[in-house]
Amino acid sequence: MSELFGADGVARCSWGNSAPDYVEYHDTEWGVPLHGQDELYERLCLESFQSGLSWITILRKREAFRKAFKRFKPAKVAKFGDADVERLMQDASIVRNRAKILAAIKNAQAIAALDTPLDDLLWSFAPSSHQRPATMADVPAVTDESKAMAKELKKRGFVFLGPTTCYALMQATGMVDDHVQGCFRAG
Repeated sequence: MSELFGADGVARCSWGNSAPDYVEYHDTEWGVPLHGQDELYERLCLESFQSGLSWITILRKREAFRKAFKRFKPAKVAKFGDADVERLMQDASIVRNRAKILAAIKNAQAIAALDTPLDDLLWSFAPSSHQRPATMADVPAVTDESKAMAKELKKRGFVFLGPTTCYALMQATGMVDDHVQGCFRAG
């Protein structure tokens, strides 16, 4: 259990003690139920941009992403065109990956086409029960629910959101609570 304790003496999930940015994120945001179209769209985008990178990279660029993507207002991002893509590709304050930028735009357009609120759609995949992991090694990368979410989102025109990214989204937005046993945030 000693690996749970940070320099401040607080018991956290081990990753939550690895950097000051992670301490803040772990303690105040990760695993807290999140609702709202713009808020969930932001998380969808950030989780997609994180793919293949460290989450701390995205966390440290978050404000720049918010500025670059119009505070993650899907109706605004859905109207982005070629000039916007090129502007974003030149913006060193964000992750400059054309496929991920295009996915953020495509996903904003997919939100506009939904026949149900994004909040309702995403939260419909939250499991009715979830077992708290004993250690970080017990935390899955994908679940049946995240596979189902990814499949449904793909069917509805979303891109760059596979089962692993969907599970990370579920963890981050409190659809599942993967704070490990002994963490002060657990249950």
